Amino acid sequence: MTRYIVQRVFQALVVLLLVTLITFSILHALPGGAARSALGLDATQAQIDAYNHQMGYDQPLWKQYFDYLIQISHGEFGHSYRLNMPVADAIGQRLPKTIVLSLISAAIAIILAIPIGAIQAVKRNRAADYALTVIAMLAYSTPLFFLGLVLIILFSQVWPIFPPEAPQGFSVGEVLSQGKSLVLPTTTLAIVTLAVYARYMRSSMVDNLEENYIRTARSKGITEKRVVIVHALRNSLFPIITLLGMQLPALFSGALVVESLFNYPGMGLLFWQAAQFRDYPILLAVTIIISMATVLGALIADVLYAVVDPRIRYGGADR
Repeated sequence: MTRYIVQRVFQALVVLLLVTLITFSILHALPGGAARSALGLDATQAQIDAYNHQMGYDQPLWKQYFDYLIQISHGEFGHSYRLNMPVADAIGQRLPKTIVLSLISAAIAIILAIPIGAIQAVKRNRAADYALTVIAMLAYSTPLFFLGLVLIILFSQVWPIFPPEAPQGFSVGEVLSQGKSLVLPTTTLAIVTLAVYARYMRSSMVDNLEENYIRTARSKGITEKRVVIVHALRNSLFPIITLLGMQLPALFSGALVVESLFNYPGMGLLFWQAAQFRDYPILLAVTIIISMATVLGALIADVLYAVVDPRIRYGGADR
């Protein structure tokens, strides 16, 4: 197991290195460059040259890249010319709020998806299964921004129950203190994720209900409720554990849309604003963090799967 984790960590580092290289190259190849974005269209060539020299953008691209790698290895991501503050500080303020939004949405989705998927499996090919399947497919296929707009119209205008804007605040505590303002953004992000989890749960549950150990449990006279909950449901959770790790980056990408739509002061909104103003240091830093979340989520999913199911072997070694 230890050898497997070391290999996966090494692979993760290689992936992160490639992501930084590709992103760094693409951003610096965009027309206009960082200097024009920072100084504006009226800046003279002399001002642009001075800015490029100050920021090191007049150096060869390979040297800029290696300097940037050394910089981020020390936990520094450069300086945001739009926010006029270190990028690490800007992300430090926004990232915890995005994590809160993503975790609440994921928790809601999992809590609801497990029983929904189980009900679909037990009621397979019946009216309840068909109805829930149609609802899940509609939720999954609906664009996130459109779903959010519908929720805003319904629950902020037609029925003024919740505020149309997400909670505003500098700290996580201030955000959590505005519970009603969190309902619509977390619900929007949770609905699509819920549909994915429910479909996986249904499929896994159907497969387990057809296994021989389920037939054996029923032949022993165990009640159907106990067979479904204790035996089938528990073993059906393994794909959900794997999916949870893989969905981690998807939550962050979904948060970009939700935060922009509801004006939620998280990392997704920060990335959106940085993209509009070509704030290269912010764009690079957020891309690296999302990449780290992707590889970390995959690693956590594999490790959790192995812990939950002792029959799994990695590298041919027992744990």
